Amino acid sequence: MRIGELSRETGVAIPTIKYYVREGLLPAGRLTSPNQASYDDGHVRRLRLIRGLIDVGGLSVSSVRDVLAAVDSPEEAVHDVLGVAQGAITPRTAAAPEGMERARQTVAELVRRRGWRVEPDHPSYEKLAVALATLRGIAHGEFEEVMDDYAEACERVAAADLAWAERNAEVDGLVERVVVGTVLGDAVLSAMRRLAHVEASARTFGDAGERGASEAEVKGAGGR
Repeated sequence: MRIGELSRETGVAIPTIKYYVREGLLPAGRLTSPNQASYDDGHVRRLRLIRGLIDVGGLSVSSVRDVLAAVDSPEEAVHDVLGVAQGAITPRTAAAPEGMERARQTVAELVRRRGWRVEPDHPSYEKLAVALATLRGIAHGEFEEVMDDYAEACERVAAADLAWAERNAEVDGLVERVVVGTVLGDAVLSAMRRLAHVEASARTFGDAGERGASEAEVKGAGGR
């Protein structure tokens, strides 16, 4: 297909497609003449992957470049590539709040307690410490009481992620499935957590609120 057809097929504007080619995110088309190039289904799939990482995963173009470089390196160990991808998609904290040393120690104790084989230089290690220090700074340090509950839930999610990646995946596609599952899985998990919050809130507070309103209505009726 020509670039116009590629644009219509994917919904990505032609200037944006050309930009992705210049930035090395999308392979150039096969030249059919000095001014014409041909594109195929591989370009369609790659464009949709790029847009998914940007639009749903919230990644910058530079982060997408790093993630795609990991996807395109199937000769590397999957565990190592996953580390590269996580490094690319984990935002760095601009400024560290007070109490970081104590928070880092809390994270280290959690990692030891759970038996996780994670080094302190992993970007999410520091990100978790920043979150804990911030919670303490706004007088909500007791949130740490649910840390192990969170950890247990995350272990189950991580196992489900990798089980999905391994299922029906060719060796060359395994890395892509792991990386895509990590990036887009974050969006799925965040949205699903909020849906679960609505249900948990309704179950915990909603019924009581409705009962309270009904009782108030009954008392009000009796007083008239």
